[in-house]
Amino acid sequence: MAVTARPQVVVVGAGPAGIRAAEALASAGLVPLVIDEGERAGGQIYRRPPDALSRPPAVLYGSEAGKAVALHATFDRLVAQGRARHWPRCAVLAVAERSLQVLGPEGVSTVRFDRLVLATGATDRLAPVQGWDSPGVYSLGAMQVALKAQAVALGRRIVLAGSGPLLTLVATQLLAAGARLEAVLDTASLADQLRGLPDLMTRPSLTVRGLAMRARLARLYRPGVRLGAIETDARGPVAVTWHDAWGRPRRSPCDAVGLGWHLRAETQLAELAGCAFDFDETWRQWLPRGDAMGRGAEGVYLAGDGFRLRGADGAELSGRLAGAACLEDLGLPVQRTAADLAALSRVSRFAQGIARAFPWPRDMVRQTPDGTVVCRCEGVTAGMVRAAAAHGGADVNRAKSLGRVGMGRCQGRYCQIAGAEIVAAAAGHASPAQAGRLRGQAPVRPAPVAAIAGPAAAVDPLQGDR
Repeated sequence: MAVTARPQVVVVGAGPAGIRAAEALASAGLVPLVIDEGERAGGQIYRRPPDALSRPPAVLYGSEAGKAVALHATFDRLVAQGRARHWPRCAVLAVAERSLQVLGPEGVSTVRFDRLVLATGATDRLAPVQGWDSPGVYSLGAMQVALKAQAVALGRRIVLAGSGPLLTLVATQLLAAGARLEAVLDTASLADQLRGLPDLMTRPSLTVRGLAMRARLARLYRPGVRLGAIETDARGPVAVTWHDAWGRPRRSPCDAVGLGWHLRAETQLAELAGCAFDFDETWRQWLPRGDAMGRGAEGVYLAGDGFRLRGADGAELSGRLAGAACLEDLGLPVQRTAADLAALSRVSRFAQGIARAFPWPRDMVRQTPDGTVVCRCEGVTAGMVRAAAAHGGADVNRAKSLGRVGMGRCQGRYCQIAGAEIVAAAAGHASPAQAGRLRGQAPVRPAPVAAIAGPAAAVDPLQGDR
């Protein structure tokens, strides 16, 4: 049934998914409020540097420059025309009773909504390595952000380790910027990568582009690696030890290390908004349940990597579909979605190929030495996680309560997947699904007590910008 009053629709996230969702909503005459933690729209993948460090899009985004520029222009135009409202530098802390608690530069506000689109993106998926809690060890995403936003290479002699497209991308970007790489260590074997090839060839141009980037790393790239440890001194890393695909020991001197195994969906707000979850064995993580258009719960729509890990192109498609689903449910005109659904199906198959070609290093994580830190926020070691599992049973929430794994500042963003593998392994379970899902809770971001202790200002998202 058509509505008579203009509904209040809020979009969380201004990356590719959030921008396309806002565009779809604006096409029907709605004025969505877009809340984003960044200073400018674009998300992590199309992050824009400060004006003082402005560089040509081709330098920042490479072959994706055209897509980045188009997205930036679309969003800037929507805001300039008053067809969307933008709250930058704002973090959503909680969702409850059709309202958001938002922390911004001016404090905490309560924002009411009728419909909510969550385009929260993803963070790096990390595995514990001895020494990774040292200064000078970063995620691949952090290295990329520093390069894009500040034109800084984090380290003079850099070793990158992990698996997935981001490993290759960050390596080539650092080389293009003049950084010195000592090694690019991939825990995925060539056999793994060949197994994913049939699905990867559903997007042949993208696959060929990735292979061309890999070719530029030939001197540095090593597949099928078994990581040992990050050797450190008082200043940080001095070397990474590893075994090559033939089992031979190797050592790569360095003063900085970047780690990452593809992505981990950012799902805390989806949980607080009432979405159900299923464990995805391919990605080895819990993902929110939703239909093909992104409907996750009553009045809640999911898009981008926070829903399904499908990359920037998949995020754009799912953002448009989530916006269309919202319009359809409101009884407003909807543009045709069949082409987007078909394209998203192809992108999804490609993403499955990525997961198979560059798998999460399950066995390496389950065999993490007892003395290795798993939860960097709380200093919890693998041995402490195993002790908590032995005492409280194979349940990740009990392990958190007893051993504090996932209880720190990041709320498990960097340790919960590895921690769940270790808890499940301690009980002899093949899948972390049998150890349960770590429950999310508000606030989902660190916030000053002073900011949240007092009453929050109520804000009408249809009136004014922040």
